[in-house]
Amino acid sequence: MLKKLRQTVAVISIILVTLLFLDFTGTAAAWFGWMAKIQFLPAVLALNVGVIIGLIVLTLVFGRIYCSVICPLGIMQDGFAWFGKKAKKHRYFYSPAKNILRYVLLALMVVAIIVGIGSFVALLAPYSAYGRIAQSLLSPIGIWANNTFATWAEKMNSYAFYNVDLWMRGTVTLVVAIVTLVVLGFLAWRNGRTYCNTICPVGTVLGFLSRFSWLKPVIDTSKCNSCGLCARNCKAACIDSKNHTIDYSRCVTCFDCIGKCHKGAISYSRTIPSLKGGVQPITADHQEAPDTDRRKFLTVAGAVAVTAAVQAEEKFVDGGLATIIDKKAPKRATKIVPPGALSINNLAQHCTACQLCVASCPNGVLRPSSDLMSLMQPESSYERGYCRPECTRCSDVCPTGAIRPIDVADKSSIQIGHAVWVRDNCIPLTDGVSCGNCERHCPTGAITMVPSQADDENSPKIPVVNTEKCIGCGACENLCPARPFSAIYVEGHERHRII
Repeated sequence: MLKKLRQTVAVISIILVTLLFLDFTGTAAAWFGWMAKIQFLPAVLALNVGVIIGLIVLTLVFGRIYCSVICPLGIMQDGFAWFGKKAKKHRYFYSPAKNILRYVLLALMVVAIIVGIGSFVALLAPYSAYGRIAQSLLSPIGIWANNTFATWAEKMNSYAFYNVDLWMRGTVTLVVAIVTLVVLGFLAWRNGRTYCNTICPVGTVLGFLSRFSWLKPVIDTSKCNSCGLCARNCKAACIDSKNHTIDYSRCVTCFDCIGKCHKGAISYSRTIPSLKGGVQPITADHQEAPDTDRRKFLTVAGAVAVTAAVQAEEKFVDGGLATIIDKKAPKRATKIVPPGALSINNLAQHCTACQLCVASCPNGVLRPSSDLMSLMQPESSYERGYCRPECTRCSDVCPTGAIRPIDVADKSSIQIGHAVWVRDNCIPLTDGVSCGNCERHCPTGAITMVPSQADDENSPKIPVVNTEKCIGCGACENLCPARPFSAIYVEGHERHRII
C-alpha cells in the first residue's frame, strides 16, 4: 500500500512539473507554478523560508521522501530503474557510502552559489537538470504535436489550436540535456540511485537530515533470515543485509524492500536501538507488506530520438516574391538579462538554469547563454521578437528569485538596456528611402526621427535615442527592416534602474 501510494504521488508530481515546461500558453504556470517553487534548491536560493522549513520537517518525519515523490529527476531515475528490473531481477547490491565525494561536491556547490559560478550550479542542480531535459527534448515534441493539431483544426475551420514557432534555443543546452539524460538513464538502469547518493547536493543535505527521521524502514532481526533479497532490490544500495543495517542517509524511502521481504522482517515505523545490533521497531505490530506488483507508470523519455526536429528552418516571403533574410544577433558589449533580474550579478548568483523562463517566454526573446561563467542561464536577444511591456511571464514562473516578481507597471519603468543607432545599416541612408519604423514602434517614445543633415530639413531622417526614456525592450531592434543586422540594437546594463 505504501509503495503504491508513493508511486501515485510521484507520477502526479512529474506530470505537473513537466507540464510547466511543455505549456506555452501560461495556463499550467498559473495552476501548477507552485510545483517549481517547492523544489529544494530553488526554495533555498529564493530564501523561501516556509518551503524550506516544510521540506526539512517532511524529511525529519518521513525520511528522504522528497527524492521519491517531489524531485522530478529522482522520479525519472526510478523510471529507468524500473526498466532495469525488467531486464534483470534482484540486480542491486550493498555498497559503502562515498561520503567524501558527496560532501566535497556539496561544499563546491555552496561555494559556486556564493561566488556566482552559475555554470557549476546548473550542472549539479537536480531540478534544473530535469528542466533542461523537459525544455530541450520534450517541449519540441509537444510543440510539434500542437502544430499538427493546429493544421488539422484549420482544415475544419476551427482555431482551437494555433501554430507555435519551433526553433533551437541553445545548442549547448541541448547537448547538455542529451548527455544528462543518457548518463543518468544508464546509471539508473544499471545501478539505481547512483547519482542521488554520490553527486546530488540536495540528496546529500536531505540525507544528513534523514538519519534522524522519525519514521524509517526497520529490519526486525528476530524475523530476518539474511536472505539478502531486500539488499538486492534496494536501488539506493543502502541495505547491508549481512549486518542487518540500513544507511538512512542514502535511503530514499521507496518501500521496495518492504514489498520484497517474504518474512515481513522490514517495516516502516519508529525505531529504537537494538541490543543485538541494527534497529528494532518500537511497536510489535508490523505493517503488511504491500502488493509486489511492479509500478505501472513511466511514459517520460520515450521519444528522445525526435530531438533532430528542434532545428526548424522557416522561410518567410515578402508578397511571394523575395525571401527575407533572417536577422542575426549583434555583438553586445554587455548582455541583456530580463526585467526583474535586478542585475547580471543577481541573476548569476540565484539562477540554476532550469530553463523554465526560457520555455515560458511567449515572444522568443529568452534563450540560454553559451558563456562559460553563466552557462545556460537566460539572456535576451531580439532576432525573433521583443520584450513586450505587457508581458511578465518570466518573472511569474521563476522559482529561485533570480527574476523577481514584477507587474506590468513595474516592467514599463525598468531600464534593462538602451538602444544604440548604427549609421552604416540605416535604410534611409543606405537605400535613400524613408523609414521611421523604430520611432513608430517604440513603446516609451524614446526615439525621434530628425533630419540627417541639420541644415537641410528635406534630408533623410534618422533616429535619435533618448537613453533616459529607453527601457531596452528591443522593439526597435526587432522591427528594424535592415538585414541581417539591425540599424538599431540594444546594449544591456550591468544593473537595472527605474526610470
